[in-house]
Amino acid sequence: MILRRLHPPLHLLRAFCTVARFGGISRAAEALHLTQSAVSKQVQELERWVGVPLFERSRKRLSLTPAGERYEKAVSALLTRLEAATLELITSGDEGGALHLSVLPTLAAKWLIPRLPQLRAQHPQITLHFVPYVHGYDFADPELDCSILFGDGHWPGARAHYLTGNDVALIGPRAGLAGAPPLHSPQDVARHTLLRHVSVPGAWQHWAEAHGVNGLNPLAGPQFDQFQTIIRAVSVGMGLALVPRCLVQDEIAAGTVTEPLPGGGYTSDLGYWLCYPESRAQLATLVRFRDWLLALADPAAGTAAPAA
Repeated sequence: MILRRLHPPLHLLRAFCTVARFGGISRAAEALHLTQSAVSKQVQELERWVGVPLFERSRKRLSLTPAGERYEKAVSALLTRLEAATLELITSGDEGGALHLSVLPTLAAKWLIPRLPQLRAQHPQITLHFVPYVHGYDFADPELDCSILFGDGHWPGARAHYLTGNDVALIGPRAGLAGAPPLHSPQDVARHTLLRHVSVPGAWQHWAEAHGVNGLNPLAGPQFDQFQTIIRAVSVGMGLALVPRCLVQDEIAAGTVTEPLPGGGYTSDLGYWLCYPESRAQLATLVRFRDWLLALADPAAGTAAPAA
Protein backbone atom coordinates (compact mmCIF):
# COMPACT_ATOMS: atom_id res chain seq x y z
CA MET A 1 0.00 0.00 0.00
CA ILE A 2 2.87 2.39 0.80
CA LEU A 3 4.49 1.74 -2.58
CA ARG A 4 1.14 2.24 -4.29
CA ARG A 5 0.77 5.65 -2.69
CA LEU A 6 4.09 6.68 -4.19
CA HIS A 7 2.74 6.17 -7.73
CA PRO A 8 -0.34 8.37 -8.21
CA PRO A 9 -2.27 7.74 -11.43
CA LEU A 10 -1.01 9.72 -14.41
CA HIS A 11 -4.37 11.36 -15.12
CA LEU A 12 -4.44 12.83 -11.61
CA LEU A 13 -0.96 14.27 -12.01
CA ARG A 14 -1.83 15.77 -15.39
CA ALA A 15 -4.97 17.39 -13.98
CA PHE A 16 -2.97 18.80 -11.08
CA CYS A 17 -0.29 20.32 -13.32
CA THR A 18 -2.85 21.76 -15.73
CA VAL A 19 -4.82 23.44 -12.94
CA ALA A 20 -1.58 24.81 -11.50
CA ARG A 21 -0.58 26.21 -14.89
CA PHE A 22 -3.92 27.95 -15.54
CA GLY A 23 -4.64 28.89 -11.93
CA GLY A 24 -8.20 27.61 -12.04
CA ILE A 25 -10.50 24.68 -12.81
CA SER A 26 -12.39 26.25 -15.72
CA ARG A 27 -9.50 26.85 -18.12
CA ALA A 28 -7.83 23.60 -17.08
CA ALA A 29 -11.03 21.71 -17.94
CA GLU A 30 -11.06 23.29 -21.40
CA ALA A 31 -7.43 22.33 -21.99
CA LEU A 32 -8.04 18.75 -20.85
CA HIS A 33 -11.38 18.43 -22.66
CA LEU A 34 -13.10 17.44 -19.44
CA THR A 35 -15.90 18.89 -17.37
CA GLN A 36 -15.05 21.24 -14.52
CA SER A 37 -16.54 18.74 -12.10
CA ALA A 38 -14.27 15.95 -13.38
CA VAL A 39 -11.13 18.07 -13.08
CA SER A 40 -12.09 19.24 -9.58
CA LYS A 41 -12.66 15.66 -8.45
CA GLN A 42 -9.29 14.56 -9.89
CA VAL A 43 -7.44 17.31 -8.01
CA GLN A 44 -9.22 16.43 -4.78
CA GLU A 45 -8.47 12.74 -5.32
CA LEU A 46 -4.75 13.49 -5.74
CA GLU A 47 -4.75 15.52 -2.52
CA ARG A 48 -6.33 12.58 -0.71
CA TRP A 49 -3.85 10.24 -2.36
CA VAL A 50 -0.77 12.12 -1.13
CA GLY A 51 -2.37 13.37 2.10
CA VAL A 52 -1.06 16.89 1.58
CA PRO A 53 -3.01 20.05 0.58
CA LEU A 54 -1.77 21.14 -2.83
CA PHE A 55 -3.94 24.21 -3.39
CA GLU A 56 -5.20 27.11 -1.36
CA ARG A 57 -8.76 27.91 -2.39
CA SER A 58 -9.88 31.53 -2.47
CA ARG A 59 -13.22 32.16 -4.20
CA LYS A 60 -12.77 30.93 -7.79
CA ARG A 61 -8.99 31.19 -7.71
CA LEU A 62 -6.69 28.32 -6.81
CA SER A 63 -3.11 28.97 -5.77
CA LEU A 64 -0.49 26.40 -4.96
CA THR A 65 0.57 25.80 -1.39
CA PRO A 66 4.35 25.78 -0.78
CA ALA A 67 4.24 21.97 -0.89
CA GLY A 68 2.16 22.13 -4.05
CA GLU A 69 4.72 24.43 -5.71
CA ARG A 70 7.55 21.99 -5.04
CA TYR A 71 5.49 19.03 -6.19
CA GLU A 72 4.27 20.75 -9.35
CA LYS A 73 7.81 21.66 -10.40
CA ALA A 74 8.98 18.06 -10.02
CA VAL A 75 5.90 16.47 -11.60
CA SER A 76 5.88 18.84 -14.60
CA ALA A 77 9.49 17.96 -15.36
CA LEU A 78 8.72 14.25 -15.16
CA LEU A 79 5.68 14.54 -17.42
CA THR A 80 7.73 16.47 -19.99
CA ARG A 81 10.43 13.81 -19.96
CA LEU A 82 7.83 11.06 -20.24
CA GLU A 83 6.26 12.73 -23.29
CA ALA A 84 9.67 13.22 -24.91
CA ALA A 85 10.66 9.59 -24.28
CA THR A 86 7.38 8.31 -25.69
CA LEU A 87 7.66 10.51 -28.79
CA GLU A 88 11.22 9.30 -29.33
CA LEU A 89 10.11 5.67 -29.00
CA ILE A 90 7.21 6.12 -31.42
CA THR A 91 9.26 7.88 -34.07
CA SER A 92 12.54 5.99 -33.80
CA GLY A 93 11.65 2.43 -34.72
CA ASP A 94 14.28 -0.25 -34.27
CA GLU A 95 17.04 1.21 -36.45
CA GLY A 96 17.40 4.75 -35.21
CA GLY A 97 16.23 7.29 -32.73
CA ALA A 98 17.55 10.17 -30.72
CA LEU A 99 21.05 10.35 -29.30
CA HIS A 100 21.65 12.79 -26.47
CA LEU A 101 25.10 14.30 -26.75
CA SER A 102 27.18 16.99 -25.05
CA VAL A 103 30.06 18.68 -26.89
CA LEU A 104 32.44 21.50 -26.12
CA PRO A 105 31.02 24.59 -27.88
CA THR A 106 34.06 25.41 -30.05
CA LEU A 107 34.51 21.83 -31.24
CA ALA A 108 30.80 21.60 -32.02
CA ALA A 109 30.85 24.78 -34.11
CA LYS A 110 34.20 24.28 -35.84
CA TRP A 111 34.50 20.52 -36.31
CA LEU A 112 31.30 18.57 -35.65
CA ILE A 113 28.48 20.73 -37.04
CA PRO A 114 30.05 21.12 -40.52
CA ARG A 115 30.18 17.31 -40.78
CA LEU A 116 26.60 16.61 -39.70
CA PRO A 117 25.15 16.75 -43.23
CA GLN A 118 27.27 13.65 -43.92
CA LEU A 119 25.76 11.95 -40.88
CA ARG A 120 22.25 12.78 -42.07
CA ALA A 121 23.03 11.43 -45.53
CA GLN A 122 24.46 8.16 -44.20
CA HIS A 123 22.20 7.68 -41.18
CA PRO A 124 18.96 9.66 -41.65
CA GLN A 125 17.35 7.68 -38.86
CA ILE A 126 19.66 9.21 -36.21
CA THR A 127 18.57 12.43 -34.54
CA LEU A 128 21.12 14.25 -32.38
CA HIS A 129 19.90 16.17 -29.35
CA PHE A 130 22.57 18.49 -27.96
CA VAL A 131 22.36 18.86 -24.19
CA PRO A 132 24.12 21.70 -22.31
CA TYR A 133 27.83 21.06 -21.97
CA VAL A 134 29.35 21.13 -18.51
CA HIS A 135 32.91 20.40 -17.58
CA GLY A 136 32.92 16.72 -16.79
CA TYR A 137 29.84 14.61 -17.28
CA ASP A 138 27.17 12.71 -15.44
CA PHE A 139 26.18 9.61 -17.36
CA ALA A 140 23.78 8.73 -14.55
CA ASP A 141 21.55 11.34 -16.17
CA PRO A 142 19.19 9.48 -18.53
CA GLU A 143 19.23 12.49 -20.86
CA LEU A 144 22.94 12.04 -21.68
CA ASP A 145 24.14 9.15 -23.83
CA CYS A 146 27.63 10.32 -24.75
CA SER A 147 30.00 13.30 -24.64
CA ILE A 148 32.91 14.61 -26.64
CA LEU A 149 35.41 15.68 -23.99
CA PHE A 150 38.86 17.25 -24.04
CA GLY A 151 41.59 15.47 -22.13
CA ASP A 152 43.91 12.49 -22.09
CA GLY A 153 41.27 9.84 -22.74
CA HIS A 154 40.83 8.65 -19.18
CA TRP A 155 37.58 9.39 -17.36
CA PRO A 156 36.25 7.19 -14.55
CA GLY A 157 33.68 4.68 -15.76
CA ALA A 158 33.81 5.77 -19.41
CA ARG A 159 34.98 4.13 -22.60
CA ALA A 160 36.80 6.73 -24.73
CA HIS A 161 37.75 6.90 -28.43
CA TYR A 162 40.21 9.49 -29.68
CA LEU A 163 38.82 11.72 -32.43
CA THR A 164 41.07 14.70 -33.08
CA GLY A 165 42.89 17.62 -31.47
CA ASN A 166 46.40 16.46 -30.54
CA ASP A 167 47.94 18.24 -33.54
CA VAL A 168 48.47 21.71 -32.05
CA ALA A 169 49.24 24.72 -34.24
CA LEU A 170 51.17 27.82 -33.21
CA ILE A 171 49.14 30.72 -34.60
CA GLY A 172 49.82 34.43 -34.83
CA PRO A 173 48.13 37.50 -36.34
CA ARG A 174 48.19 38.13 -40.07
CA ALA A 175 51.21 39.86 -41.49
CA GLY A 176 51.22 43.63 -41.32
CA LEU A 177 49.54 44.16 -37.96
CA ALA A 178 51.44 46.93 -36.20
CA GLY A 179 53.32 46.46 -32.96
CA ALA A 180 54.25 42.77 -33.19
CA PRO A 181 57.96 41.92 -32.66
CA PRO A 182 59.64 39.99 -35.49
CA LEU A 183 59.22 36.23 -35.39
CA HIS A 184 61.79 34.23 -37.32
CA SER A 185 62.58 31.30 -35.00
CA PRO A 186 61.12 29.54 -31.95
CA GLN A 187 63.43 31.59 -29.72
CA ASP A 188 61.61 34.77 -30.82
CA VAL A 189 58.32 33.51 -29.33
CA ALA A 190 59.41 34.59 -25.84
CA ARG A 191 59.25 38.24 -26.99
CA HIS A 192 55.52 37.97 -27.76
CA THR A 193 52.43 37.93 -25.57
CA LEU A 194 51.41 34.33 -25.03
CA LEU A 195 47.68 33.61 -24.88
CA ARG A 196 46.68 30.64 -22.72
CA HIS A 197 43.71 28.32 -22.36
CA VAL A 198 42.53 27.61 -18.83
CA SER A 199 42.12 23.88 -19.55
CA VAL A 200 45.65 23.48 -20.93
CA PRO A 201 47.86 25.32 -18.44
CA GLY A 202 51.00 23.46 -19.49
CA ALA A 203 50.69 24.04 -23.24
CA TRP A 204 53.46 26.63 -23.59
CA GLN A 205 55.79 24.62 -21.37
CA HIS A 206 55.29 21.53 -23.55
CA TRP A 207 55.79 23.63 -26.68
CA ALA A 208 59.04 25.10 -25.32
CA GLU A 209 60.35 21.63 -24.49
CA ALA A 210 59.41 20.33 -27.95
CA HIS A 211 61.32 23.18 -29.64
CA GLY A 212 64.22 23.52 -27.20
CA VAL A 213 63.29 27.07 -26.22
CA ASN A 214 64.67 28.53 -23.00
CA GLY A 215 63.72 31.70 -21.15
CA LEU A 216 60.01 31.51 -21.95
CA ASN A 217 57.52 32.14 -19.13
CA PRO A 218 54.73 29.62 -19.83
CA LEU A 219 52.38 31.13 -17.24
CA ALA A 220 52.48 34.73 -18.46
CA GLY A 221 49.85 36.32 -20.64
CA PRO A 222 46.04 36.50 -20.74
CA GLN A 223 44.01 33.38 -20.04
CA PHE A 224 40.82 32.35 -21.87
CA ASP A 225 38.21 29.66 -21.37
CA GLN A 226 37.41 28.85 -25.02
CA PHE A 227 39.62 28.26 -28.04
CA GLN A 228 37.26 30.25 -30.24
CA THR A 229 37.90 33.31 -28.07
CA ILE A 230 41.65 32.75 -28.27
CA ILE A 231 41.52 32.50 -32.06
CA ARG A 232 39.66 35.78 -32.21
CA ALA A 233 42.16 37.40 -29.83
CA VAL A 234 45.05 36.29 -32.06
CA SER A 235 43.30 37.64 -35.16
CA VAL A 236 43.17 41.16 -33.69
CA GLY A 237 46.82 41.10 -32.70
CA MET A 238 46.71 40.31 -28.97
CA GLY A 239 49.47 37.71 -29.17
CA LEU A 240 50.36 34.13 -30.10
CA ALA A 241 48.43 31.02 -29.17
CA LEU A 242 48.56 27.24 -29.29
CA VAL A 243 45.31 25.84 -30.68
CA PRO A 244 44.26 22.38 -31.88
CA ARG A 245 44.61 22.52 -35.66
CA CYS A 246 41.13 21.07 -36.17
CA LEU A 247 39.66 24.26 -34.65
CA VAL A 248 41.62 26.84 -36.62
CA GLN A 249 42.03 25.41 -40.13
CA ASP A 250 39.40 27.73 -41.62
CA GLU A 251 41.03 30.85 -40.17
CA ILE A 252 44.47 29.76 -41.38
CA ALA A 253 43.12 29.10 -44.88
CA ALA A 254 41.33 32.45 -44.93
CA GLY A 255 44.39 34.35 -43.69
CA THR A 256 42.61 35.61 -40.58
CA VAL A 257 45.47 34.13 -38.57
CA THR A 258 48.80 32.72 -39.70
CA GLU A 259 51.27 30.00 -38.81
CA PRO A 260 54.34 32.20 -38.51
CA LEU A 261 56.83 29.35 -38.04
CA PRO A 262 56.89 26.34 -40.40
CA GLY A 263 56.58 23.25 -38.24
CA GLY A 264 56.05 25.49 -35.23
CA GLY A 265 53.36 23.41 -33.57
CA TYR A 266 53.68 20.28 -31.46
CA THR A 267 51.90 17.01 -30.71
CA SER A 268 49.95 17.15 -27.46
CA ASP A 269 49.00 14.36 -25.10
CA LEU A 270 45.51 15.87 -25.00
CA GLY A 271 42.72 15.80 -27.54
CA TYR A 272 39.01 15.33 -28.11
CA TRP A 273 37.49 11.98 -27.23
CA LEU A 274 34.06 10.43 -27.69
CA CYS A 275 33.10 9.09 -24.26
CA TYR A 276 30.23 6.93 -23.02
CA PRO A 277 29.61 4.51 -20.16
CA GLU A 278 29.85 0.74 -20.58
CA SER A 279 26.10 0.52 -19.97
CA ARG A 280 25.46 2.29 -23.29
CA ALA A 281 28.17 0.56 -25.31
CA GLN A 282 25.64 -1.60 -27.20
CA LEU A 283 23.12 1.17 -27.85
CA ALA A 284 22.47 0.82 -31.59
CA THR A 285 22.22 4.55 -32.28
CA LEU A 286 25.41 5.24 -30.35
CA VAL A 287 27.29 2.45 -32.14
CA ARG A 288 26.38 3.93 -35.53
CA PHE A 289 27.30 7.44 -34.43
CA ARG A 290 30.60 6.22 -32.96
CA ASP A 291 31.58 4.31 -36.10
CA TRP A 292 30.70 7.31 -38.28
CA LEU A 293 32.79 9.64 -36.12
CA LEU A 294 35.79 7.32 -36.07
CA ALA A 295 35.71 7.08 -39.87
CA LEU A 296 36.13 10.88 -39.99
CA ALA A 297 38.65 11.16 -37.20
CA ASP A 298 42.42 11.58 -37.25
CA PRO A 299 44.57 8.53 -38.15
CA ALA A 300 45.31 7.90 -34.46
CA ALA A 301 41.59 7.48 -33.81
CA GLY A 302 41.78 3.71 -33.81
CA THR A 303 42.88 3.80 -30.20
CA ALA A 304 40.29 3.42 -27.49
CA ALA A 305 40.74 3.88 -23.79
CA PRO A 306 38.88 1.25 -21.74
CA ALA A 307 36.54 2.25 -18.95
CA ALA A 308 38.45 2.91 -15.74
